Amino acid sequence: MGGVTAGGYGREVPTDGSTATASTARHQAEQALRDLAGPDAVLRDDQWEAIEALVIGRRRALVVQRTGWGKSAVYFIATRLLRQGGSGPTVIVSPLLALMRNQIAAAGRAKIRAVTVNSSNTDEWEDSYRRVELGEVDVLLVSPERLNNHEFRRAVLPQLAATCGLLVVDEAHCISDWGHDFRPDYRRLRTLLDELPAGTPVLATTATANSRVVEDITEVLELGRGRGGGPATGDGADAVLVQRGSLDRSSLHLAVVDIPDHAQQLAWLGEQLHQWTGSGIIYTLTVAAAHDVADFLRGVGHQVLAYSGQTEVGERLAAEEALLDNRVKALVATSALGMGFDKPDLEFVVHLGAPQSVVAYYQQVGRAGRATDRADVILAPGTDDESIWRYFASVGFPDETIVRQVLSVLEAADGPVGLPTLEAAVDLGRGRLSTMLSVLDVDGAVQRVKGGWVGTGRPWRYDADRYARVAEVRRAEQQAMRDYLATEGCRMEFLRRQLDDPEAGPCGRCDNCTGQWVTWSTSEASVDDARARLDRPGVVVEPKRLWPAGMAALGVEVRGRIDPAEGAEVGRAVARLTGVGLGSAVRHLVGEGSPDGEVPAALLTAAVTVLSAWRRQWVERPVGVVSVGSHHRPQLIASLARGIADIGRLPYLGAVGHGGPPTAGGANSAHRLRRLWDHYGLDDDLATSVARLGEGGGGVLLVDDLLDSGWTMTVVARNLRLAGATRVYPLALGTVR
Repeated sequence: MGGVTAGGYGREVPTDGSTATASTARHQAEQALRDLAGPDAVLRDDQWEAIEALVIGRRRALVVQRTGWGKSAVYFIATRLLRQGGSGPTVIVSPLLALMRNQIAAAGRAKIRAVTVNSSNTDEWEDSYRRVELGEVDVLLVSPERLNNHEFRRAVLPQLAATCGLLVVDEAHCISDWGHDFRPDYRRLRTLLDELPAGTPVLATTATANSRVVEDITEVLELGRGRGGGPATGDGADAVLVQRGSLDRSSLHLAVVDIPDHAQQLAWLGEQLHQWTGSGIIYTLTVAAAHDVADFLRGVGHQVLAYSGQTEVGERLAAEEALLDNRVKALVATSALGMGFDKPDLEFVVHLGAPQSVVAYYQQVGRAGRATDRADVILAPGTDDESIWRYFASVGFPDETIVRQVLSVLEAADGPVGLPTLEAAVDLGRGRLSTMLSVLDVDGAVQRVKGGWVGTGRPWRYDADRYARVAEVRRAEQQAMRDYLATEGCRMEFLRRQLDDPEAGPCGRCDNCTGQWVTWSTSEASVDDARARLDRPGVVVEPKRLWPAGMAALGVEVRGRIDPAEGAEVGRAVARLTGVGLGSAVRHLVGEGSPDGEVPAALLTAAVTVLSAWRRQWVERPVGVVSVGSHHRPQLIASLARGIADIGRLPYLGAVGHGGPPTAGGANSAHRLRRLWDHYGLDDDLATSVARLGEGGGGVLLVDDLLDSGWTMTVVARNLRLAGATRVYPLALGTVR
């Protein structure tokens, strides 16, 4: 990629500000804003202050302003003026595809030519780089992952940095302490900053940043470095501009409503949606809950769609468009719907379950009320919020022992090591392993190359202090969320003070300020209907089809596709553990520390209901029932199996023995399988009974309490098939899948 030209733009605004007056530049900025936002748009003084710092002062700036304030207008207008002055293209580091789509659309309105480089358009990269080189592009949007791509850093980044006219870091709060869980690649920005020519303006923007986050951003982006590359001090031309505006939005009406259980929550929500004439977002804490809530609301006549990080990209785009076009009442979404989604007339945001951070909460409620006189923001905390918070907290950065194991494997290898091989070598799930490697890459300890990962041999220090601070920050933010729920003061003021808004004060609009609390009372018929829908059991569970890679290295000689003659059939669970309704009942029954005991009659009935609906899909009817042996809940599992056998008039053949220590644990498939491979066996009586059933062409119903990774059922089913069972149908009370 060679030098970048201005692409035909005239030099109307000198980049050093030496001959053009500020008034001339502001006039041009006003015109650019009208192109962007319409003929009646007026550039505010605070927006001009940021633009002037970038275009005329060539300074570094951090803009912390509420969602909808117009941060994108600042960098697009600055881009237009800088390009008119002969500067190279603006590089925008943007975290989400949805955000990129909106930014490209906005750029077009401002007569700015923008392209994006991200994982979804690899076939366009070469053309985009060529157009940048020819000066045909004013804005290049890149995902932070590109900055951590070895080939991009080698072949593209140096020239791009050398010709960059403005660097923009959007949603800069991703840099902060929780960034190593969300986007560790953001920390690679420091490398890009070091390669920028002296005097290149830098802009970081965010809508949600308290003083701690501001300090993190300032440190990582070296915003204190001046125009000439040295430290920026005082209030002069080299000083960094930190602009913090009011985070209040006069349209938002905050409220908290305490509703005893999930059925009553959904009954209330089903009726409440009729009260809003417009559209909105309903947030849940888990993917399963998003689907359960969406299914319920559709069942009572509302047009809604589920939306999560697990939703296919095409489906997410279609869902966003449906909400933008008011073809649906709401999206029922996880936090995956947040930054980058822009619908100014959203009338409501409802949370079923409290996020674990007021920063995250404000980020989400900021979707509403940008162009409406009123938007209702209602939080209905759930009884299981705290357990969900604990789960999310448990999957942070691994401890040092695991990190050192990975580094040792890479250092000992002759070449690149792929993720499947690393999974077999270290007990860490794929997602956490990938995130950890990204952090190590940013830290310079490892490098991603063609074929996998290699160690660099550079010294690396486990930053225990940093990770301890992360944990402490999370605990503090969770407590702040509890305090928000309990406060008797102004809710908006509480949120703004948590975000260190210097102008925070009573809003006069929230439930506490007005005394007009949201009531959740609803008809008994609605609650009964909601409870019946929630208690409708049955989750399809697909069996494992492939053995994990690298098992031979762990002493288990299996590989490739699981032999169909040794595999399980498609199974069923009564409920998804992370769901609502029956999911809550199962969760309390099988949760950590729950005592063992007989299966509750309601769950036995639910299991029988699942079997009744399932039998139409059986290739052959089971002729016997077997339970999975357990150290933790043998009574629960055996009573469930016996109860099903009695009701179905089938013989209960016994439990597959569980020898050795408890097999819970193991973060990835290879290590989970290794831990339980030798622990389940059939005694002589059970093996004989299964063989006799097999001679008559009999399938077996295999009963367990919980389907977690699925490997226990896979191993036990294999043992039953090898003993002679012609089919094995897995059934569990709960599943996490």
